[in-house]
Amino acid sequence: MEFRRLGSSGLRVSELCLGTMTFGHGLMGVGVLGQEAADPLVRAALDAGVNFFDTADVYSRGESEEILGRALKNAGVARHSVVLATKLRGTMSDAATAETGDINNRGLSRKHVMESIDGSLRRLGVDYIDLYQIHGIDPHSPIEETLDALNDLVRVGKVLYIGVSNLAAWQITKALGISERRGWAKFVSLQAYYSLVARDLEVELLPMAREEGLGVMTWSPLAGGYASGKYRAGKPEVARRNNFDFPRVSPRAEDALVVMEQVADARGVSMARVALAWLRQQPGVTTVIIGARNPEQLEDNLKAADLELTAEELEKLGVPTAPQLPYPQWMIAWQSGRQRPPGR
Repeated sequence: MEFRRLGSSGLRVSELCLGTMTFGHGLMGVGVLGQEAADPLVRAALDAGVNFFDTADVYSRGESEEILGRALKNAGVARHSVVLATKLRGTMSDAATAETGDINNRGLSRKHVMESIDGSLRRLGVDYIDLYQIHGIDPHSPIEETLDALNDLVRVGKVLYIGVSNLAAWQITKALGISERRGWAKFVSLQAYYSLVARDLEVELLPMAREEGLGVMTWSPLAGGYASGKYRAGKPEVARRNNFDFPRVSPRAEDALVVMEQVADARGVSMARVALAWLRQQPGVTTVIIGARNPEQLEDNLKAADLELTAEELEKLGVPTAPQLPYPQWMIAWQSGRQRPPGR
C-alpha cells in the first residue's frame, strides 16, 4: 500500500480509503451493514495497510459513524495509527426538512457546525477528527460564517484539517481566498465523484485542485457498481443501483466497459480492479475511496493497490470516456497548445 501526502499538508494517507456509506441501515438502501458485518471489513482494510477511513454524519443518520468507531476499537487499533474523515451538512432529523421545528439541524451555519462536530466526536468515540469536510454547499449560510466556525474547530484542536466536497471550482477557490486573507485554516482536500465511466472532474475541478495543492479523494470510483460490469446482463439481485440509480455515468460508459473487459481478461483480474487501478494512477488523485457490502468485494478492491497498468493500457482505457471540453476549456486548451484548433 502506497502512502501519499494529502494535498500540501503533511498528513500521509493510504492510496485506498475505506468508505463507510454501507455501514448502518438507511440512506436510500445503501446502508445495509450492522456491526457484526462491518467489523471484518474494517479489520481486512487495516490488514491490507489502509490507514484512511471516511464517513459522514448523514450516513444512516449517524449510525455509520457509530459502527466505524466501534469497529476500530474492536480491531484494537491505536487512535494515532488511523486517519478519520467525516463530513457535515446533511439533514440530521426529520423535522429539519420542514420550515418549522428543528430547522437548524442541517446546513453549514455556525450553530450547526458547532453542534455537528460534538455529535460526530461522540459517535466515533474520539476526541478529535483528522479531516472534517463540508459535504456540499449551503445556500442559506455565508461561506465566511462556515469557514470562521471551521477555523475555530481547528484552533481548539477538535479538528486537525478541513476539506470540501461537492462544490464548484469557483466556490472552492473563493473559499480558499477568504481563508488566505483572514489567516484561517484552509481546505487541504477535495472529495469528489470521479470514475473511469464518469470523468467530469477532469474539466475544471481536477486542474484546480492540482493548482491549489488540494489532495483529491474520489468517491464512488465504480459509479455505484456500474464500472464493475455487473449490470451488463441486467440488474443483479442485490446491487446499489437497483434502488438508488446514482451517480450519473458518461454517455459512452458502455464503450469503456468493453475496453475494461479486454484489459481485465488479459490481466486475469476483475473489471472492478482495473477501474480502481486506472483511477489510482491518474495525476492529481491522492486516494480512492472504496466501499463494500461483503468481504469478497473488499478483498478484490484492495488488490487494486497492487495492479500497475501500463502506459498503453491507461491510454487505451481512457479513450472512450475522454470528456468533451465545454467553453472556455476548449479555448484554453487550444491557446495553451494542448489541443488542435476547433474544427481541425
